[in-house]
Amino acid sequence: MQPRAATRVEKAPKRRAAEMLAAAAKVFARRGYHGASTQDIADVLGIRQASLYYYFASKEAALEAVCADGIADYELRARRIHCSKDSASEKVARLVFQHLAPLAERLDFTLTFLRERRFLPAPARQRIRAIELRYERIIEKVIGQGIAAGEFRAGLDARMATLALLGLGNSAAAWYGRERDATLERITSNYIDLLVRAFRSGDAPPLRVRH
Repeated sequence: MQPRAATRVEKAPKRRAAEMLAAAAKVFARRGYHGASTQDIADVLGIRQASLYYYFASKEAALEAVCADGIADYELRARRIHCSKDSASEKVARLVFQHLAPLAERLDFTLTFLRERRFLPAPARQRIRAIELRYERIIEKVIGQGIAAGEFRAGLDARMATLALLGLGNSAAAWYGRERDATLERITSNYIDLLVRAFRSGDAPPLRVRH
């Protein structure tokens, strides 16, 4: 894994760093990488464009920082769930909940990560992908533990099940908020029911969902 590119925003006071990242995420989510400029980010913050370069060396650096912060948040949430004493089914339910929660809490980060990371230079994409893979492996471990414990079906492929969970979760970002009845609570409940029901063996104990 190549070392992550450093930006001054990482060394800024926590609150200011969060403001910088949120502004960049907002611009990228609304305008797209190619339609955005550092001037747009500066305008959101109410600062001069030249001042922004103290925090981000370039538009590419700003995009990488937003993508890294977004996926690192997913990894952190998943790691906490993996270390809990919950059953595998409960962990999967919580993983689904935590994967979808940023649609309400950090939608700009999620949309930027899903839509715009492909425009990063190859070294930056590799750094982001390394974090992504760590997140995927945590989910895969949870599912593998469920299979080993007999809670999930013996024939279940942990890798394919992981990709199904991620694919289903990511698809929600494309239409969340566009349909009146498609609330985050309803989406989450249906996704949890669909995935956990598909994973579990016939004699698994009843599921208790704790977020």
